[in-house]
Amino acid sequence: MSALPSETTPLNQHSLRALELWLQELGATRIDDDPCQWLLEASEWRAVLLLDRDDLKIQWMPSSSATSSSCSLPYGLSRGDVEAAIQAGP
Repeated sequence: MSALPSETTPLNQHSLRALELWLQELGATRIDDDPCQWLLEASEWRAVLLLDRDDLKIQWMPSSSATSSSCSLPYGLSRGDVEAAIQAGP
């Protein structure tokens, strides 16, 4: 059984440990042992995920372009919705 709450549970209802476990399951790695910054790499992009005070900030860097894009997702969104937004890429 997974230690994570249901994917329909908002991120703000996850413990910090559950958020870290979720990010690890996505394949993200912690940046410089900072519990707030994570790097996620896909075939077409890399993304830096920042667990900020009020929201999750994402900055995608496409491998085929120098142009990056970013967004902020409120912690009130479900983990499933946030994961889908991250995986959709820039």
